[in-house]
Amino acid sequence: MSVTYDDSVGVEVSSDSFWEVGNYKRTVRRIDDGHRLCSDLMGCLHERARIEKAYAQQLTEWARRWRQLVDKGPQYGTVEKAWMAVLTEAERVSELHLEVKASLMNEDFEKVKNWQKEAFHKQMMGSFKESKEAEDGFRKAQKPWAKKLKEVEAAKKAYHTACKEEKLAVSRESSSKADPALNPEQLKKLQDKVEKCKQDVLKTKEKYEKALTELDAGTPQYMENMEQVFEQCQQSEEKRLRFFREVLLEVQKHLDLSTVPSYRNIYRDLEQSIKVADAVEDLRWFRANHGPGMSMNWPQFEDEEWSADLNRTLSRREKKKAADGVTLTGINQTGDQPLQNKHSSMSSYEKTQPYPADWSDDEPNNPFSSTDANGDSNPFEEDATSVPGVRVRALYDYEGQEQDELSFKAGDELTKIEDEDEQGWCKGRLDNGEVGLYPANYVEAIQ
Repeated sequence: MSVTYDDSVGVEVSSDSFWEVGNYKRTVRRIDDGHRLCSDLMGCLHERARIEKAYAQQLTEWARRWRQLVDKGPQYGTVEKAWMAVLTEAERVSELHLEVKASLMNEDFEKVKNWQKEAFHKQMMGSFKESKEAEDGFRKAQKPWAKKLKEVEAAKKAYHTACKEEKLAVSRESSSKADPALNPEQLKKLQDKVEKCKQDVLKTKEKYEKALTELDAGTPQYMENMEQVFEQCQQSEEKRLRFFREVLLEVQKHLDLSTVPSYRNIYRDLEQSIKVADAVEDLRWFRANHGPGMSMNWPQFEDEEWSADLNRTLSRREKKKAADGVTLTGINQTGDQPLQNKHSSMSSYEKTQPYPADWSDDEPNNPFSSTDANGDSNPFEEDATSVPGVRVRALYDYEGQEQDELSFKAGDELTKIEDEDEQGWCKGRLDNGEVGLYPANYVEAIQ
C-alpha cells in the first residue's frame, strides 16, 4: 500500500511492520483507545451498579410482599418464624447489594473518571495532548530515514526503467540484423542506442546501490530514535494497564460478598432460625390456643334477674386483649393449659379471627343471639333511631373483634348513644344503623 507522509510520498510499503513508514500510527492510536477504554470501563461499572440496585429493590419488594402473605396466612409457630427468617435474609442481602452498588459508583467509577481526567488532556482541535506528542516524536524520528527511503525507491525505479530500456534496445538490434532492407546507418544507430542504455543501467545501478548504502547507514539511528519514542508510549500504556488491573481487583472485592463477614452471618443466622423450628412445640401451641386445650365458658344456670345491661358488662369483662393482657373472668377452665397468646409467632390470620367463632347464634346461652334466655331481644337490635346521641368522629381505624363491636375507619362519623362504661367502652350507632360497642378513646366529639 502507498503511504502519504511528508517527504515519503509514493513510498511503497512492503509489509505491515512497525518500521514501515507511517505504521507508528497504530501506537499513537492506542493512546486514543486508552481514553475510550476508560469511558467503556465506567459504562460497564455504571451498568453493573444499576443491576445491583434493581436486584436489591426486587429482593426488598419480594420480601415485603411475602412477609404480608405469610403474616396473614395460616402458618403459625416456630415454622412461621423460620419462614420469616428466609424473608429477613432477602432484606439483609438487599442491603449488601445496595452497598455494592454504592461502592461501584462512589469508589470504582469515580476512581476511573478522575484517572482518565489526569491521564488524557483534550486539546482545542479535538486530539489529546499525549497523542500529539507521540505523533510528533515518531515523525521526527522517522523523517530522515523516510527521506532516504524515498531516494532509494526513486533510484530503484530509475534502475529498473534503464534495465527495461536496455532489453528493448538489444531486442531491436537483434531484429534489425536479420532485416536485409536495413541500411548500415540505421543499424549503427541501433547499436549506439544499446550502448547508451548499457551506460544508463550502470549509472542508475550505481545510484541505487549508493542510496541503499546511505539508507542502511541511517537505519540504526532511525531504529534507536523510534525505539525511544515507542518506549515512552509503552510506559504510558503500562500505567493504564496497571491502573485497570488495580481497579478491577477493587471491583472484584466489592462484588465478592463471600468475603464480607456480615454476609456469612446472614446465612449462619438463617440456618439457626430454621433449625430451631419445632413441630412438637407448634402442635402444642395449636392445641392450647385452637384445640382441646382452650378454656371454655361452659353454660351455667342463670337467674331470671339477668338483664341486658349485665350481659353487656359481663361481655366486656370477659374480653381478652393480647395488647394489655386482660384475663377472662367468670370462665371455668377444664383444659390442661390456659389460653396463651401467640405473641410474635402469631400471624395476622389468627389475630383477625374472633375468639367466639365457635359459638352459634342458635345456642340458647349465646349472649350475641337475637334472643336471650328469657326471650328478650338483643339490646343492640333496639330501634336505634329512637335513641338520642352525640356525633363523634373516629381518630383511628378499628376492626371489631367480637360480634357486638363496631368497625370503622379513621375520619368516619357515628353517633354515641351511651356514655363510656368502667371498661372504657361506649355504645354507638353507625350511619347505616348498625349499633354496637367501640373503644371510647378511639373517637372525639364533633364540635
